[in-house]
Amino acid sequence: MKAVGFITPGEIDRDDALVDIALDKPTATGRDLLVKIHAVSLNPADAAARKMMADPAGGYTVLGYDASGVVEAVGEGAELFNVGDEVYYSGTMDRPGTNAEFHLVDERIVGHKPSTLTHAEAAALPLTTLAAWEALFDRLEVTRPVPEGSNTILVIGGSGGVGTIALQVLRATTDLTVISTASTPETTAWVKELGAHHVINHREPIAAQVAALGLGAPGFVLSTNGSAAHMPEIAELIAPQGRMVPVDASGKVDLQPFGMKSVSIHNFTMFTRPLFRTPDMQVQGEILNQVAKLVDAGKIKSTVTDVLGKIDAATLRLAHKQIESGKTRGKIVLEGF
Repeated sequence: MKAVGFITPGEIDRDDALVDIALDKPTATGRDLLVKIHAVSLNPADAAARKMMADPAGGYTVLGYDASGVVEAVGEGAELFNVGDEVYYSGTMDRPGTNAEFHLVDERIVGHKPSTLTHAEAAALPLTTLAAWEALFDRLEVTRPVPEGSNTILVIGGSGGVGTIALQVLRATTDLTVISTASTPETTAWVKELGAHHVINHREPIAAQVAALGLGAPGFVLSTNGSAAHMPEIAELIAPQGRMVPVDASGKVDLQPFGMKSVSIHNFTMFTRPLFRTPDMQVQGEILNQVAKLVDAGKIKSTVTDVLGKIDAATLRLAHKQIESGKTRGKIVLEGF
């Protein structure tokens, strides 16, 4: 089968940073599904893995987490899907990735593809959907009010991958007032379209802008970009006993300013459940199925902003460069081989 991989981790500008390769088609066993990949999307996690991850045996590493495709075969223990089912999902960090014609994935972290979306549109959703949903409901517990806080959440970086899903999920499933940050006219219009009630500029002092809205101190903060740099401002603006999730690992932070407010800060990655095979890992498939229903009901839309081309080394190298620029809006998708 066709695939894209690398042997030596490093920067994207090397000729061998990502190359077209041929691999044996894998076989589904246990609770695995063998999925014929139709489309994939890119995340910062892809670029980070390309710089750091290497096959311990010295072979090719195949990257890719987000995918949409069709079930080609099922393992003998699989019970949730059948051959021919259209699916979407985000893989895990300790298995070969989705940048291949066929991919093995544990069925418990797979969802039925939204019927109203193309494969390209669906491929944009899984990783960021899981990150946003788990951050909002499992870590921030946005349905449990903060006594001293207003019924408000601040989403820093609302135009990025996780932010664009978080805004929509918040509007579709909660009554929270949603403040988003953005820094350009284009991204400001984008986050408003996705559901933000108010938009402020994260390139200017955030706490003063939040206070000027007159809504009271937010009980919740979801930070998806530049979290380390924003921590002093977050400590100032968040309500006592508030809850905060930094999705990105952007540097060391000083937690002392949060101490007197008893703010809880939740270190977080959506890879935890599948990576550690937690007893509740099937929750991820259930989340994707729930979001698929919201999509088909017209309450959430795909955040794909660019279908860059087919799934090959040249197009993936271009996509990695765009991801590393830090200036992408929504999700970059590749479709077909």
